[in-house]
Amino acid sequence: MIRGLHFQVPPHQETKLVRVVAGAVWDVFVDLRRASPTFGQWDAIELSEDNHAMAYIPRGFAHGFCALTDRAVVAYKVDGLFAPAASGGIRWNDPTVAIAWPAVGEPILSDRDRKLPLLKDITVRSKAPSVSGGRA
Repeated sequence: MIRGLHFQVPPHQETKLVRVVAGAVWDVFVDLRRASPTFGQWDAIELSEDNHAMAYIPRGFAHGFCALTDRAVVAYKVDGLFAPAASGGIRWNDPTVAIAWPAVGEPILSDRDRKLPLLKDITVRSKAPSVSGGRA
């Protein structure tokens, strides 16, 4: 299963602290800060119940993950309330971002994640992304 690359647009951006309490995931984050020298670049870390690692995802980043086990429970600590109307995302397989997802078979995606736009189709402000055009 892949959970798509999600973010919140201003003024509802979120900083996240992510950990896995059961199973394992490959946690991915993409820099969407236009003024950043790493804009559009991604990085990833394996989070598992065994390694006890956590990922800090700052505002201005998209975040997603791929389950590496049949069952994975992911816990988030966020610094703000979720605002559904401010929710955005980019497609998990955007060729510009070119994330090298682990080979875990055919990806299982939600309908929402299947319909997310490409990075080139969102407007990114200097501090945080916003969505232009239709949102899935």
